[in-house]
Amino acid sequence: MEFYKNISYMVTQIFLMLFIGLFTVHRFSRWKTVGICAASILLLRVTDIVKLNLFSDSDVVYLIVSVFQIFVVQATGLFIAEKRNSMVLFIGLTASNYVLAGTIVSSVLYIYTNNLLFSLVGNILVQIVILLFLVSKIRNIWHACQSNGDMQNWWLLCLIPALFYCGFAFLTMLPCKLEENLQSIPGILIFIITMFVSYVIVFRYVESESHRKNVYWKNVLFKSYIKGLENQYYLVEQSEKNMKILRHDMRHYSGMIDLLLEQGEYDEIRKVTKYINDVADENRITKYCDNLLANTVLKNMMEQAEASGIKVQQDIFAPRELPVNEYEFASVIANLYENALHCVKELAPEKRCIEAKVHCSKDHLLIHMQNAYEQDIQFDEYTGLPKSKAGGEHGLGMQSVLAFSDKIGGNIGAYCEAGIFHILLFAKFQDNLRRNGNISDLKKCYTESGATNRV
Repeated sequence: MEFYKNISYMVTQIFLMLFIGLFTVHRFSRWKTVGICAASILLLRVTDIVKLNLFSDSDVVYLIVSVFQIFVVQATGLFIAEKRNSMVLFIGLTASNYVLAGTIVSSVLYIYTNNLLFSLVGNILVQIVILLFLVSKIRNIWHACQSNGDMQNWWLLCLIPALFYCGFAFLTMLPCKLEENLQSIPGILIFIITMFVSYVIVFRYVESESHRKNVYWKNVLFKSYIKGLENQYYLVEQSEKNMKILRHDMRHYSGMIDLLLEQGEYDEIRKVTKYINDVADENRITKYCDNLLANTVLKNMMEQAEASGIKVQQDIFAPRELPVNEYEFASVIANLYENALHCVKELAPEKRCIEAKVHCSKDHLLIHMQNAYEQDIQFDEYTGLPKSKAGGEHGLGMQSVLAFSDKIGGNIGAYCEAGIFHILLFAKFQDNLRRNGNISDLKKCYTESGATNRV
């Protein structure tokens, strides 16, 4: 029986670390993370020997060791996590509940079959089914939440798995063990079902919050778009009005020039023609590309750059009709420009320069942004893209760019070279490239597309 307990506990601990490892965004490399989890499993096994074999008759030792093991498990999750917050603690507590549910099912199987092997196999199968189901259904949601920093305050939600764990402990071990109170088995199984239903509600809440945030940012983009259209409409209206006045006054300027020619006042004629050219230039609408929404965003970015004394060299081609969603395309341009402007605005005036190349055709999309930098840039190990040091709502722009790249089957990467930060996004619409985070492959695609290394 002791052998069975040791094996059963070890199986539970392995699946516990698998759950934490799979659902947590790591701060370390894959193999280092595996090593840390393996070390935690080894420590848990040693403490299991203490409570199951050396002091099996002592309830006090069992309680103290169990509390220590809970601390080890939760500390491991927090240690390997990229962001050590209440969301990671929620994941660790949730993992404890799921593996405990598998252990309870295993115990029920043993009670009714009295077969240790069947009970052990049942435990493993139940754990595998639960883990695979959760990985396929919610792993991406958790990773997105951890990367985005959504819903930072999870302390209250942590009460849900904590209370369920305490409930399981009292129902199966305190004041008497499960095999001594068979009448409680139906209630325990209903309690397990209640736990799953509760977590479904939590997951839907998380999805709802993510959806709400996406809607919010889309509304912000639409608001910016409408404001840009209003500004453009006002500028066009004013330009047309001024040009009408200029055309009306042209006959007067023409007569004035004729009189000055007769008098030989050539310098005055030059002043008149210069004034006419200046008025025409002031009322010319700047056009960066044919796409109205992208042009509106670029105009706004150029105004910000001019206000901050930033020089922008750009090569933009975006037709009126785009092969991608034009709102998302404009949002990507706005995010990349804003990041570049923010990066260079505090530099010395001679370094305040941004180079941008944006080419969008029916066959491919190419975006290459580059700018100088002085502060160290941190790159995300998972995406290979820069991540914000500010936390909170910061860094959402880069996540939006990554989401857009994934949606169109693009390849995105970033790197630093000779004091210049580069970010490249390339997508071939007829033969979409799989994003693999390999910047050398992206450079190759970039070169094959006919682009040069410098804009």
